[in-house]
Amino acid sequence: MLLAVDIGNSNLVFGLYAQNKWQYHWRLQTITEKSGPEYEINLRNYFLEQNLSLSEVDSIIISSVVPVLTPIIRDMLWYLFGKEPVVVNPEVIKQLPLGVVKPHEIGSDLVANAMAGYDLFKENCIVVDFGTALTFTTISSEGNILGVAIAPGLKTSIYALYRDTAKLPDIEIPLELPQSAIGKNTEHALQAGVLLGYVGLVEHLIGRIREELGGTCKVVATGGLSSVITPLEKHFDQLEPLLTIDGLRLIHNFLNSSNAQVS
Repeated sequence: MLLAVDIGNSNLVFGLYAQNKWQYHWRLQTITEKSGPEYEINLRNYFLEQNLSLSEVDSIIISSVVPVLTPIIRDMLWYLFGKEPVVVNPEVIKQLPLGVVKPHEIGSDLVANAMAGYDLFKENCIVVDFGTALTFTTISSEGNILGVAIAPGLKTSIYALYRDTAKLPDIEIPLELPQSAIGKNTEHALQAGVLLGYVGLVEHLIGRIREELGGTCKVVATGGLSSVITPLEKHFDQLEPLLTIDGLRLIHNFLNSSNAQVS
């Protein structure tokens, strides 16, 4: 059984893959002050709740965009399962068939997204990841990463307004978009500006990237907030909440099949 771990700025996602599907997945809030033993307790509890044995895990792969947590989670997993995790770092990225120009600059989560996105379509595609940052990773029909566009994530945008203004409140992200772009109160005004503005941002960037690719490409959405903005659904060929950890699975398989050197 493969354990894939995606350490993001907002959440840690753990997934267990066996028998050609993701059997279980769990999501924890990312807390950089939390110790390895504290995360270990969470993971042990997940296994106990599902009546799983730690010995069922035979390999581990990690993506992390939170450097301070990388050694903490790696060492915790090594101690817990007795197996050395593979961390997707620049040396690993160089060995992948993605044509990454600057492996020291690109996030390992984006690399995993690209692996999974190309595996889905085998043609020009865009992976839109709605996370702490909103990212658009573009992959060519040959499977190479052409580039990335990055914007503030939805919650990040709302928090920035709350943090940097004296009178604007923090707001919840509603399940439905406001009916009007003309806000009638402060909360409605924030929802109209941020949420409806987000729809325009995503639509425009997808359109612009598609135009630069010559007009044709597939689009897949992922990330914790990918299902919130429903008007965008028509722009996505697929919605894959577990795309990043599935990309980690594909990286793991590639490294094993090619006998690549992993450090």
